Amino acid sequence: MAKLVVSILSSLDNYCAGPDGRLDMLPMGEAFDAHNLELLRNAGTLLFGAVTFPMFESYWPNVDRSPSNDPVQSEIAERVDAARKLVASDTLVLAKTSPWAGTEVVSRTRVHARIAELKAQAGDDLLIFGSRILFNDLLAHGFVDEFHLLVGNVVLGEGVRTFEPGLSAPFKLLGERKLAGSDIAALHYDCRAHCLRTPSGRPLAGAGGTAR
Repeated sequence: MAKLVVSILSSLDNYCAGPDGRLDMLPMGEAFDAHNLELLRNAGTLLFGAVTFPMFESYWPNVDRSPSNDPVQSEIAERVDAARKLVASDTLVLAKTSPWAGTEVVSRTRVHARIAELKAQAGDDLLIFGSRILFNDLLAHGFVDEFHLLVGNVVLGEGVRTFEPGLSAPFKLLGERKLAGSDIAALHYDCRAHCLRTPSGRPLAGAGGTAR
């Protein structure tokens, strides 16, 4: 059975983006790229929300993969390009000219069933980078097996919250480390025993909601 793994970079005060979704306020860099590549080497399928997918689509196909380029960025570009890609959205329409025109787009009402089908198959990991609304929904409904929370050494004060209110069950910590050459703390959690619920005991609202 395949695992579903999530990785997200967050500020110390629980923001995965600044105001207006800005990402340049977070400490991305070589250490962040190296961590992402490590996860990609075990992944066969990438899952996206409708906001994160266009960011990847506009950047990674255009990365220079020549020997003179950054080898980490080059390998990420190759692995992202080769992976099966799935987007959860009711509105996204892929351009015929897109380098990733073969990406599977799944409606929000179908995304749980489709992910369950993919997880039931033996094979490499299903991997989510970012896509905050999508991963919060999947956490709330017990689909996430492992979670990598990268905590950057910044306080944003405002922006896009990493976690939705109402996630109450604790994760089991599998490991913690400082990413080499950075001040990013990497926390690795096992989520398999936990279906996150609100204090009332109901699953967190969001199933079938907007997946970004």
